[in-house]
Amino acid sequence: MSRFIIEGGIPLRGVHNTPGNKNAALPMLAATLLTSEPVTLTNVPLIRDVRCMLELLKTIGATVELDEEKRIVTIQAATIATTCLPHELCRQIRTSFLFVGPLLARCGNVMLYPPGGDVIGQRRLDPHVCGFRAMGAEFHEGPPYSLTVSPRLHGAGQHLLSEASVTGTENLVMAAVLADGESNFYNTACEPHVQNLCEMLVQMGADISGIGTNRIVVHGVHSLHGGTFRIWGDYIEAASYLVAAAVTHGSLDIGPVEGREFEVLRRPLERFGLSFSIEDHRVRYQYDPAHPLRIETDLSNAIPKIDDGIWPALPSDLLSVLIVLATQSDGLVTFFEKMFESRLYFVDHLIGMGAQIVHCDPHRVVVRGPSKLRSSVVSSPDIRAGFAMIIAALCAEGRTIINNAESIDRGYEALEVHLAALGANITRETDKEKTPLENSEILH
Repeated sequence: MSRFIIEGGIPLRGVHNTPGNKNAALPMLAATLLTSEPVTLTNVPLIRDVRCMLELLKTIGATVELDEEKRIVTIQAATIATTCLPHELCRQIRTSFLFVGPLLARCGNVMLYPPGGDVIGQRRLDPHVCGFRAMGAEFHEGPPYSLTVSPRLHGAGQHLLSEASVTGTENLVMAAVLADGESNFYNTACEPHVQNLCEMLVQMGADISGIGTNRIVVHGVHSLHGGTFRIWGDYIEAASYLVAAAVTHGSLDIGPVEGREFEVLRRPLERFGLSFSIEDHRVRYQYDPAHPLRIETDLSNAIPKIDDGIWPALPSDLLSVLIVLATQSDGLVTFFEKMFESRLYFVDHLIGMGAQIVHCDPHRVVVRGPSKLRSSVVSSPDIRAGFAMIIAALCAEGRTIINNAESIDRGYEALEVHLAALGANITRETDKEKTPLENSEILH
């Protein structure tokens, strides 16, 4: 176990280069099982979840060559050694379940244990399972879970997802690209990382239309080929660093980012008085003391409400960060977390640091700012809340300790290195040298 130790009150200044999008990298890694040919992914984020997915690929029988310096990984699943995924790896990440679609399509069966990941609320597998059933698969609830199909998957026909699940959409599309016939999926997720995966599959030979919309049509093909594909930049990380610069009154040059993604985030960020520019796929920000952070009211001076939703609404992954931004902005605002009932529990840590927050219920908090945050000892409950706590510590007075740093490592790489390069006073303390996963040969 390890922890971050942060001395707050230092403005962040400099250049931060964002890695590949975690939420795109994980399904794209799973998709490499859809072909026996080599698949190369570039701009790979070197985070714990990616390393765990690589371990799972090796367990399944794929060869994995990772060049950490160049951030390139080449995977070839010429043969599938097993379709049974080990419990120890499944329980570490939510996206272990993304191997179901490719393995069903390629081998006709898969057995795995319930996926792990952040405990931010109920994260239903029903959209996945209902879609697989529509393509002819049988599901046996365990644990372990078992899915089989004979002789092979067929198109789902007209199929409505019960919710616009990101991983559900990704899993069903990966299964459908090699199924016999047409799958017409309604209520699909259209987040940038879903688009990145679909465009990769099209370049591999898949027949997919409706990418970036809530209706995706897949015509199954006989086989896919390999290739080289780039993982898009992580707009969640870029926005998080942008907020960190704003609350510490600093200046940052962040990128590369896809301009169209960041334009979606402009309106919710500007509601806090956070203005920035996008030039040449980079976000540039400079704190202006003449225009301090201030919460923009609704019409008739009404208290504004910030809520999350499916793309292009505000991503749930950014809500925790915006709550910290609100504690440093002048005004009153309500946050409505519509997607996960446990995501807002981390605000108790912020309250302990001096934030003025009313926790109304599992889905809503009211924040009044600005508040002078003080140092504390807290624990990271999940990836996004963990980074939000780091931002709070960066602008707090004194020395803050954030335990359970490993939960943040799952989504952000070498945080203490990157933040220190921007001027932050941050170090990591570790109770032991290496975890079992870190000892794995895949990391070398």
